Amino acid sequence: MPSLYLTDQIRRAEAQAQAGLAPLALMRRAAMALSDVCATEVRKLPPDCSIVALVGPGNNGGDALLAAVSLRERGFNAQALLLRPEGSAQPDAREALAISRAGSLPCIDELPISSVTRTLFIDGLFGIGLSRPIEGHAADWINALNGYGARVIAVDVPSGINADTGEVVGGSHGVVLRAGHTVTFLGDKPGLRTGPGRTHAGRLTVESLGVTLTSRSGTLVGEQEAKSLALPLARRPDSHKGSFGHVAVVGGANGMRGAAVLAALGAQRSGAGKVSLGAPDAWRPDSSLHPQLMALPAKAMVEGAYQCWVIGCGLGQTSGARSLLKLLLTETEHHRVLDADALNLIASDRALAAALQRAVIPAVLTPHPLEAARLLGMSTQAIQSDRIGAACRIASLYRSVVLLKGAGTVCAHPGGDWAIIDAGSPSLATAGTGDVLAGVIGGLIAQGLNPASAACLGAYAHGRAGELAGADGKRVVGMASADLPESVAMVINQLIESDTGLSS
Repeated sequence: MPSLYLTDQIRRAEAQAQAGLAPLALMRRAAMALSDVCATEVRKLPPDCSIVALVGPGNNGGDALLAAVSLRERGFNAQALLLRPEGSAQPDAREALAISRAGSLPCIDELPISSVTRTLFIDGLFGIGLSRPIEGHAADWINALNGYGARVIAVDVPSGINADTGEVVGGSHGVVLRAGHTVTFLGDKPGLRTGPGRTHAGRLTVESLGVTLTSRSGTLVGEQEAKSLALPLARRPDSHKGSFGHVAVVGGANGMRGAAVLAALGAQRSGAGKVSLGAPDAWRPDSSLHPQLMALPAKAMVEGAYQCWVIGCGLGQTSGARSLLKLLLTETEHHRVLDADALNLIASDRALAAALQRAVIPAVLTPHPLEAARLLGMSTQAIQSDRIGAACRIASLYRSVVLLKGAGTVCAHPGGDWAIIDAGSPSLATAGTGDVLAGVIGGLIAQGLNPASAACLGAYAHGRAGELAGADGKRVVGMASADLPESVAMVINQLIESDTGLSS
């Protein structure tokens, strides 16, 4: 799987590489890679357009300066706007400034507001070393460029983003430049893949600069990884419904019936051979609408032979729901996916939490940020400020695989491994899509995938289905959750077919 690297690892690799190279060698490589991307982008703009490098005090500024010098040598109208005209304290950045002056790169004194629509900006203001909110002229420039919707290519990370967490440096007090494209160096960074960083980075290009990183922190689950995870789902001609497991969905209390139905449809559409639904009050779904779903009173399902339980979608938080969850956690030892009300009940009841922690088979927990906050006893803002750390803490505390939903969904294993899912869309921001996801993961586990693989593949297929729904721009707003299971099935089938040669 593609690797993700934290700032400390990037810095160590950079220092080791520089020790064996001539001065400015890595900066020149970065500048050339950056100038190539800029040259491609600027050719899409009107012929009279210009390029302005926004030059900050660190080595990111040096990268931007040398890229502007290269672009000017290639015939483009490149200029620089220096945050600190006196230069940088960084030796390589100081040398880059000397080179730019010797090459007669024009420097401008203020942001070219009147020509923003005809300008490509290179964001070399701040990089991975930023530790406090951006202020002063830099903040003014960022706010102005964001307000005008400027075309921006970011150097390494968009200025204002924490490269490790994806959070805006300074939180609500910080500012961040929105880029249409980010060229990041040495290795991919988790902060570009989750949280606000995912939104502000835009399209991402990773340039290794000829440096090999030997250790990683996490992984990225994209299309190729999803294809590998889906390989065991390919079906033999002599298979039958018993080959693909039986999922028990427990939820759907009065007033929340649809949540359990959505989870059941998610399980069925992800390939489970059989799906049974058990509501706390023994409600049964309309067989004329969902004839493929079986139904039993929830308590009567305890003795059943199920490959996976999906618990919590519309379960409610009554004393009866609490007793039912306790029964399912203590009297059964099967694979479980816990969502929604099951998570809220566990967060508020130490006995339920202890039962989950004692389980021999790790459960899959699928919290959104508010549910994650309850599980850790902290604020939603704290969860979002470090999504990877939060997911890992929940996984360790509850000895479970955790899927922290959101922009750049994080999957964490109790052993400490984590991954970010490279799929998702704002079309999924509607009630019921999380219920579908819980069911999808349950269906994948029932077919034999281990919990971590099922969580990663389920989240990718779910996110990709959301992307397809909004691909033409017509379904980003107003997608119905009931339409999602069929789209998930389409994605899973495409993943299987493309990797088994079954497609025509």
